[in-house]
Amino acid sequence: QVQLVESGGGLVQAGGSLRLSCATSGRTFSTYGWFRQAPGKECEFVAAIMWSDGSTYYADSVKGRFTISRDNTRNTVYLQMNSLKPEDTTVYYCAAGYGAPMNRRGYLYWGQGTQVTVSS
Repeated sequence: QVQLVESGGGLVQAGGSLRLSCATSGRTFSTYGWFRQAPGKECEFVAAIMWSDGSTYYADSVKGRFTISRDNTRNTVYLQMNSLKPEDTTVYYCAAGYGAPMNRRGYLYWGQGTQVTVSS
């Protein structure tokens, strides 16, 4: 059974940092990504990583501030978020699949989400 379990969300002041974790189990996929979705808005791609070679992809809005990484021994994907802004506030989801890394339709499994709140 495939499971993706996110953790690490919380409340932080603008300019602060958080690290999200996504513990995976059940199967290894080629692509792991982080997405976010605010109420009433579309799901937005944040970052993705290829499990085999570690290639990474980022949305322009987070490039230079967020870093995605993986730990093969722990089957965990991380999202280090620095220089957080109030507009980063929303629920963040971990996802796994085999498709194009920046396209949410290529992801087959999703975690339950973790809330990130950045205060100004």
